[in-house]
Amino acid sequence: MNSHIVVSWALTDLDWIVFSGILLLTLLSIAYGHLVKKPRPSGDGEEGFLELLLMGRRLTLPMFVATLVATWYGGIFGVTAIAFEQGLYNFITQGVFWYLTYILFALWLVDKVRARKAATLADLVGEMFGPSSRKLAALFNFLNVVPVTYAIALGIFLQMIFHHLSFPKAMILGTGFVAAYSMYGGLRSVVYSDLIQFFVMCSAVFLVALLSVSTFGGLDYLRSHLPPLHFSFTGGESLGSVLAWGLIALSTLVDPNFYQRSLAASSSRVAKRGIFISTLIWLLFDLSTTFGAMYAKASIPNAQPDRAYLIYALQILPDGLRGFFLAGLLATILSTMDSYFFIAGSSLTYDLVPKRWRRPSLYPVGIVGTAVLACGLGLLFDGHIKNVWKTLGSYSASCLLLPVVVGHLFPGRLSDRAFFLSCTLGILGTTWWRLFPLEGPWQNLDELYVGSLFTLFGIAASFFLSGKKA
Repeated sequence: MNSHIVVSWALTDLDWIVFSGILLLTLLSIAYGHLVKKPRPSGDGEEGFLELLLMGRRLTLPMFVATLVATWYGGIFGVTAIAFEQGLYNFITQGVFWYLTYILFALWLVDKVRARKAATLADLVGEMFGPSSRKLAALFNFLNVVPVTYAIALGIFLQMIFHHLSFPKAMILGTGFVAAYSMYGGLRSVVYSDLIQFFVMCSAVFLVALLSVSTFGGLDYLRSHLPPLHFSFTGGESLGSVLAWGLIALSTLVDPNFYQRSLAASSSRVAKRGIFISTLIWLLFDLSTTFGAMYAKASIPNAQPDRAYLIYALQILPDGLRGFFLAGLLATILSTMDSYFFIAGSSLTYDLVPKRWRRPSLYPVGIVGTAVLACGLGLLFDGHIKNVWKTLGSYSASCLLLPVVVGHLFPGRLSDRAFFLSCTLGILGTTWWRLFPLEGPWQNLDELYVGSLFTLFGIAASFFLSGKKA
């Protein structure tokens, strides 16, 4: 098999027809969600925002599962690159840790979240702690959902199809396209497009896994063609680095997408059952992408890691299915990217602006601002998806996670000022350690741990000074 191919040359007319048909169907579903199903009038006030952000709290179980699963996998080039280079390490760090957190969210947080009837995570934090905490949480949420990694992934995808495009141009064009269709419709349009993308993305990766086994054989083939390190759960990393991903996975407990979908569900029962079903689907999806990327490593070991999975899949799939697979990869990116645009845009126009300025009609302005920032950060990180995940995930997990968890565990114990101080200390600690020149044993200490310790110190100090004990 070849380690490098020109993607457009590998596609037949049938592949292009299938690919274009699925893309057209996705765009039609967005238009359907916006034009046909949107209740009128929705207004330009709080009622309008309720429809824009939460679909009127009418999200049914099938829709909940489809939109939650589809929203979570836009960084497919990132996870397959990790699996290509480090094998099962990807399934542990990008899979198992997260499943445990999903289950924890369903069992512990869903009822708490829905009891407050907030519209966003920042709203909920404001109810728990106060106005300053709300603004800081809104800022964290916005930075956490700026779709940098998905802009990068879309840029890689388009560059591989249209090989004459440079990566910056491909990323900017792709991001602009998604931003343009994300400007209108709110959650309803996102959900309807996710229904199509969910089916296509899951079918595509399952298909590659099945064809890999039928073409090359099972584990015996992989063991004979891959280094032993690919079957190690640590992937050659230190235990501290592996566990750092576990803490990053806990950032799901403060992920605005999880909160927003749970708040939009028609009931707590729907949200809980939906998360359990989604977790099972994610497990199968991760197994498929991990082993698919490992087959790619075994077959084309010299391929570029972030492109290897796509190059490999296009060489084992027959005509027609190559177009379906490409549509599936694009669906994983678009389904996450438009959801992140939706959350980021609403954060700017609902959470971060003064209440008197809140208007659903300003939502497109938030989308444009988010698109510009996503492209800028994508260029700043030079297209490295794993570095973006690690950086933004570390800040979210080390600074926002602990205060919110403490707020759920001990209601009323943490004041607005204490929440703000603790998060600020976490930001300073994480940033300081990232910039600090590390030597000796300290070089293996992740900044996430340092930031978490600073945040924990702020929480402990506030309890001590207020004379209250948890």
